[in-house]
Amino acid sequence: MENNESFIPYVGKIIDIKQETPDVKTFSVVGLDGKKLFNHIPGQCAMLIVPGVGESMISITSSPTLETHMEFSIKKCGCVTSWLHNAEVGQQICLRGPVGNGFPVEGALKGKDILVIAGGIGLAPVHSVVNYMLDHRENYGKIQVIYGSRSKADLVRYEELEKVWKNQPNCSIDLTIDRPEEGWDGHVGFVPPFITELNPDPGMTVIMCGPPILIHMSLKILKDLGFKDTQIYTTMEMRMKCGIGKCGRCNIGDKFVCKDGPVFSFDQLGELPPEY
Repeated sequence: MENNESFIPYVGKIIDIKQETPDVKTFSVVGLDGKKLFNHIPGQCAMLIVPGVGESMISITSSPTLETHMEFSIKKCGCVTSWLHNAEVGQQICLRGPVGNGFPVEGALKGKDILVIAGGIGLAPVHSVVNYMLDHRENYGKIQVIYGSRSKADLVRYEELEKVWKNQPNCSIDLTIDRPEEGWDGHVGFVPPFITELNPDPGMTVIMCGPPILIHMSLKILKDLGFKDTQIYTTMEMRMKCGIGKCGRCNIGDKFVCKDGPVFSFDQLGELPPEY
């Protein structure tokens, strides 16, 4: 979805930095006037720009219902993200956004039971959706989150998952880590077989985000359980480059992620190309 506002760079300021995992930090950002830079839909992204270093497309982690600032949970994995991980509170950065179409929280998801499946940093894009639904609890049915990572230390927003999400009405949080470790008494194993074990209701609407292998394996398992492509949504913001449909580097089949997504239902995507 092309948005003229997404062409305009804003100048923002980092007001808080929280270490989530060994390689993920959450940055709270406001405008220079101390107010939220712009409004967004859960699942939309912003281009974070560091002059002289580069720019990177990042999902907006916070819900639109958070009115004071915006949050970005960012994994250290390149020049721009490494620079951000070395930044301090008070640092100015530039942003363009909002970019993309977002999840249909006021459309196809409304009134439904929701199953959220995430792996690793994949929790960041869906975090916005879950908090939006929790802040409008009366508009959604059961919320079930299945989330896994390599270790307990790599579970993004772990404290919020345990202390906030788990205590919400009609909301279940099922966590898993790849290998056993001391001090962990929860489930051990990869996310896809955990889905089979939990056997979620095939009437639920699904939101998925994580590494490509998780998406591929989870999609097959969901289909075996009776879920249809029209019920399953994912986000592909990792494919986005310029974010405004000019560079042509984000095409998947006949789709352009920045113009048609990054959120798609699997019936929109059809068969994923083998390189994804």
